[in-house]
Formats: sequence, C-alpha cells, structure tokens
Amino acid sequence: MKVRLLRSAFEDLATGGHFYDSQEAGVGDYFFDSLFAEIDSLLLYAGVHPIWFGFHRMLARRFPYAVYYRVIAGEVVVFRVLDCRRDPRWIRTALTEEG
Repeated sequence: MKVRLLRSAFEDLATGGHFYDSQEAGVGDYFFDSLFAEIDSLLLYAGVHPIWFGFHRMLARRFPYAVYYRVIAGEVVVFRVLDCRRDPRWIRTALTEEG
C-alpha cells in the first residue's frame, strides 16, 4: 500500500506551516514533521479511523488538525489536512469540493 497526497492536502499543510511559523520561528517545521509522521502512519493504520463527511478522519496528536483520506484500490489518498478549530460547516464544504 502507498500513500498519495493531493495538491489540496499539500496546500493545507503549507497554510498550517506558515501560520505556526508566524507564531514562532521553527514551529512550522515541527508542524510539518509531526503531520507527515501522522500521514506516514497511514501505511499501517489506514481504514481504522472513523468516517466524517464521507472520509476517514485521523486526528493529529500534537496539533489541532485532522487528516481526511480515503482508501481507493489499495492506495491511501489524502484529500485534505484541515484545522479542527474551523467551523464544521466550512470543513464539510471544503471536503465536498474535493470529494
């Protein structure tokens, strides 16, 4: 099994990294490292997470973010990496545009 991130997921990660770097230098790098470690764990744990808005949702451990993915033909496809502090209606809309 392999993990593939869509452009929208990379853009979400970049937005989050810029936000955390604006708070304090270096935190954005820690954000990337943490979230990519979480995404890498999908090689082992894909499909075990609850489904929200039609996607599996894995909550990150160190940041208030969720990884939304689907398992398609033996491949884990990460659609979005979204801030859980956003309005759930906004999250649903963001996912609807992707799915």
